[in-house]
Amino acid sequence: MLVYPAIDLRKGRCVRLVRGEVRDETVYSKEPGSMAKLWQLKGAKYLHVVDLDGALTGVPKNLKYVYQIAKAVKIPIQFGGGVRNLDLIKELLENGIRRVILGTNALSMDFLSKAIKKFGSARIVGGVDTRDGKVTVRGWKDTTDKPTIEFARELEKAGVKTVIFTDVKRDGLLSGPNFQSIKALACALDIPIIASGGISSLKDIKHLKNLEKYGVSGCIIGKAIYTGAVDLKQAIAAAG
Repeated sequence: MLVYPAIDLRKGRCVRLVRGEVRDETVYSKEPGSMAKLWQLKGAKYLHVVDLDGALTGVPKNLKYVYQIAKAVKIPIQFGGGVRNLDLIKELLENGIRRVILGTNALSMDFLSKAIKKFGSARIVGGVDTRDGKVTVRGWKDTTDKPTIEFARELEKAGVKTVIFTDVKRDGLLSGPNFQSIKALACALDIPIIASGGISSLKDIKHLKNLEKYGVSGCIIGKAIYTGAVDLKQAIAAAG
């Protein structure tokens, strides 16, 4: 199982939020590129980078820093946050981003299908952000009536080969992942999922590792490695 260190960008800084609330922001670094190098040095094989300003506004605000990160490390990057058109996806891929995450816009299956057709299923990841079993949009601000599993199955049918599942209510709380929902989603799909939200300990990593047989291929870890609750090297070893 692959461990993805998270780098969340807001106003050019590396931050962590609680449940996506900007009023609960903690700044961990004003040098995102240096943070990316640190995670690479500690053994990361892939980075998860999000433009929080872009997720909230629908227009990426931190691309300068995203591209700096891409140049600073040799490992691949998946990026999301405010990606709303094909031209931007093309720009991202041309500037060192390996995979682009489509969240809110993935609700438009027409746009998603066009993106997959143009860039290939290996370059497009579906973002499934949920609260209480329903899909959230606009940087987690709005909750739709769309059930999580139903939406994820639509993504799979549209050609998505990987899904990132985030339980919004767990994110940034160090309260442990929603293992029940993660397993249920993994079992409902024939494609792998990456779990995100709430990882707080090596025990959590090991529990997710045990779900690998159901289709959990990776996990995103953020606050736990920034606070020191989890050592990234140990997390990678536990996941391997």
